[in-house]
Amino acid sequence: MTSTRPLRADASRNRRLLLAAAADEFAERGLDASVADIARRAGLGKGTVFRHFPTKDDLLAAIVLDRIDELTTAGEELLAAPDPGAALLEFLTVAAARRQQRDLSFLQEAGDLNPEVVAARARMFDLVHRLVDRARAGGAVRADVTGADVILLMCAPNYVISYVPDAPPDLWRRYLAIIFDGLRPEGAHALPFPPPTV
Repeated sequence: MTSTRPLRADASRNRRLLLAAAADEFAERGLDASVADIARRAGLGKGTVFRHFPTKDDLLAAIVLDRIDELTTAGEELLAAPDPGAALLEFLTVAAARRQQRDLSFLQEAGDLNPEVVAARARMFDLVHRLVDRARAGGAVRADVTGADVILLMCAPNYVISYVPDAPPDLWRRYLAIIFDGLRPEGAHALPFPPPTV
């Protein structure tokens, strides 16, 4: 699906246009979005789509990979932040904001069978564990919270507001703040069940 050779400037531009158009088209029409509509939205021909992405599954996987790579890059930069609690909150904010910008929640399982997506997701999950470990060691996160807990909570702010008709665009921030307060050690009660493994 991906080549090890760097793309020419025009090919790289076309790929970016296609991924943005496909993400918008899938967000509006779901997985039934057509390649013809994606090409039209990108201002390119269908042949260009198939040169970059031989199948619709390849295109879906590329969108998922782009999202994961953006989050992983942001998280890696935050690992060096001096305040580990603020770094974890910033990472969760970036994750929720990017999800809010373009609702692609239905793509959650789109790349599950793609080995590149599986590997990228594992790298991102490892990164979340490291961010949580740093925040816990710094006293910003309660001792019984794990990376697996935070991974499962990452989608929660946007999931909650999906039930609010005509939700204001920043409503997710309210629920992220509630979630993050629940992660803090101040006033915490022991959790009633052990954490899952993710």
